[in-house]
Amino acid sequence: MVEMELTPIQREILMALISLYHQNREAVKGEDITKIIDRNPGTIRNQMQALKALGLVEGVPGPKGGYKATSRAYRALTIDVREKEATVPVRRNGEVIKDVAVEEIAFTTPRHPELCNSSIRMLGDIKIFNIGDKVEIGPTPVNKLVIRGNVTGRDDTENTLICSITEMLSLPKRPVIEYVEELVTIPTDATVREVAKILLDKNLWSAYVIDGEKVIGAASLKDIGRAVVGNKTDAKIMEIVQEEVLSIEGNQSLREALRLMNKYDAGSLLITVNGSPIGYVTRTRLLNEVVAY
Repeated sequence: MVEMELTPIQREILMALISLYHQNREAVKGEDITKIIDRNPGTIRNQMQALKALGLVEGVPGPKGGYKATSRAYRALTIDVREKEATVPVRRNGEVIKDVAVEEIAFTTPRHPELCNSSIRMLGDIKIFNIGDKVEIGPTPVNKLVIRGNVTGRDDTENTLICSITEMLSLPKRPVIEYVEELVTIPTDATVREVAKILLDKNLWSAYVIDGEKVIGAASLKDIGRAVVGNKTDAKIMEIVQEEVLSIEGNQSLREALRLMNKYDAGSLLITVNGSPIGYVTRTRLLNEVVAY
């Protein structure tokens, strides 16, 4: 397929048209395009006629009418359109920008280890971004990639930000069951002193109290410390156990496990398969995996 040759202003108008349509999902008026690209209204009208002749734009009649880009326009700008589109969050100087969507991320200097630059193509008005702005893109829907950096340039014709990347993070696409560790359990009749010895011998932060095959609580070194202060070292562990046990099914993602730990300030999660406990995973193990990755 021969690539259609468009002038810079035609590309800029089409990008503005597509961006505005994706924001509001309705036909776009010429004056709205004028506000974005800062061109004379007469110029916009003339260019729209030319774009209609090329089959890139169609007019929508009526009070709510205006212009819409055709599928040919998307192909001309190499914009991929799918029925279900995932939203990739964009932050500018720490603030979430709701009216822009990430279309494409390309790394422009992969062969230069001292540089890490990227071009980020967007739908929406990117003129709000200025040189030096701090940006955060992500996480992306599949690889959970997060990119942080600074804006070093802006191409309004291609609706693209040029950024110097300062930080990137991507979480492995593996289920949390792959990080499972052997379940260390404590009988219900164990004393606080006995549990403390188990935790210290096995270098654990916490362990689970089990009755038969059912996990009924968890005991941590923090709980043991409180019991020692209260002179309860000979008390049964069930007197101090935390009955709420935070768990996750083994087919859930590493990201979901970390999200739960952060939300509930937990150091570990019980891993289950169809509701049955098979082991546990610690925050330290998952964070080490992220760093290694």
